[in-house]
Amino acid sequence: MSSARRAPIAATTTHIDSPDVLLVGSGIMSANLAALLKCLDPTLRIQVYEATEGLAQEASDGWNNAGTGHAGLCELSYTPTRGASGEVDVAKAISIFSDFEHSLQFWGYAAAHGMLPEPRAFINPVPHISFVHGSEWVDFLASRHRGLSRHHFFSEMQFTSDRAKIAEWAPLLLDARGDTPIAATRTPHGTDVNFGEIARGLLAWLAAQEGCAVTPSQRVTDLEKITAKPDRGRHAGKGWRVTVRDLRSGTVRHVHTRFVFVGAGGGSLPLLQKAGIAEQRGLGGFPIGGQWLVCDNPDIVARHCAKVYGQPLDTAPTMAVPHLDTRILNGKQTLLFGPFGSWTTKFLHKSGRRSDLPRSIRPHNLATLLKIGVSNLGLIRYLIQQSTQSMKDRLDVLRVFYPGARLEDWRLIDAGIRVQAIKKTDGEAGIVHYGTEVITNSDKTISALLGASPGASTSVAIVLQVLKNCFAETLSQPSARARLAEMIPSTAIDLSLPENAGEFRTLHAQALQRLRLV
Repeated sequence: MSSARRAPIAATTTHIDSPDVLLVGSGIMSANLAALLKCLDPTLRIQVYEATEGLAQEASDGWNNAGTGHAGLCELSYTPTRGASGEVDVAKAISIFSDFEHSLQFWGYAAAHGMLPEPRAFINPVPHISFVHGSEWVDFLASRHRGLSRHHFFSEMQFTSDRAKIAEWAPLLLDARGDTPIAATRTPHGTDVNFGEIARGLLAWLAAQEGCAVTPSQRVTDLEKITAKPDRGRHAGKGWRVTVRDLRSGTVRHVHTRFVFVGAGGGSLPLLQKAGIAEQRGLGGFPIGGQWLVCDNPDIVARHCAKVYGQPLDTAPTMAVPHLDTRILNGKQTLLFGPFGSWTTKFLHKSGRRSDLPRSIRPHNLATLLKIGVSNLGLIRYLIQQSTQSMKDRLDVLRVFYPGARLEDWRLIDAGIRVQAIKKTDGEAGIVHYGTEVITNSDKTISALLGASPGASTSVAIVLQVLKNCFAETLSQPSARARLAEMIPSTAIDLSLPENAGEFRTLHAQALQRLRLV
């Protein structure tokens, strides 16, 4: 396989006849899975289809997410309190850190072997800070720090309630602030990640490999399980018949493939429903739009270098914890605050339709959706309230973090749409707030992803699940096992265990060096 660095993909009409693997969507999930598969088995014929004219333009695009390298360093929602003791449960944060480590190792390998561009184009060092106000939250953060700092993953984390130290870490937090008790934790080796650039880089590499194609402006409109032997094709009598419409010419083509991966973000649920697999019954989706405040004042941007996550607002759902983020986008440092929610019925920001939500309602998921609607009226009211906020209202929220903020320095932009997966667990309907659901049919010929934060950061760990579940035969080959251990050494060892702390430090340092983060 070629290891030369590649330019971004231009529009192409290339198609692979009867590919072994067909991926729908060009975001971070599809890109990681396709690249890993090609590395593990260079003989695979792989086709990626994308509905938009460019690649990774939906949730993976840098402007459509927070860009946080989620590792449990600053996200308070990953560390709930445990029982009457008030101590903090850190298990989720440790799990997320471990998953993000898989991503760092693979992206570091990819950068070192020419599969990704210069690391500064897609990942940059930005400290991660948790910031709270009020005595009760100060106590919580102190407990959180005690719990996390005992683990070797979080040994660098610092805690302080000293206002001068917090001002040193993030000056905007103390600008015009009153005398309310405050506290913060800081981890210096946090990251800002442009997941769109990673996806585009990996797919550019993939498109240069023999037997692979990445084709934009192609909408997958139907998935039909092959039950009778077709007249021709590599995959006669097995797999899927995929209907694809060229959005430029209107041409419709039918592609036979052995395996389909639906990594289409909000578009995954409708395609799963078209596939008709038993595993999608009862599943629903609830779309939530996102908006950011963006600072255009270079003096303010230059004063802040951190990702600062705060405590949840009284009226907000758990997935809408505000944060003040340093971002590096298109080589330029900028400052975002949010997210603000918005009401929408579209499942995708760029290529979605207002009819997406009503068209996703089926007899088998109607009861689940109705139950969720009734039990989450607060969320619905929140989204409607968010959609009708004025800029002054949004500035009032920003001033919880940056009391000295001025209206003229900020503007509002629309961002991506997150479709919260709705499913039944033990007979009870619920919204999946954390993690990503991997839906796979019984014969392992189709997988799709539905879910929420921290999906992009933990995308390598998620697609490793798909590999283990659907490509066991490939992974059973000694050459593939050796290659996987080379690309992602943490797959062979549980780095969270205390006895593996030394191994973690060695492998983590290697990944940081490859990504030029130290």
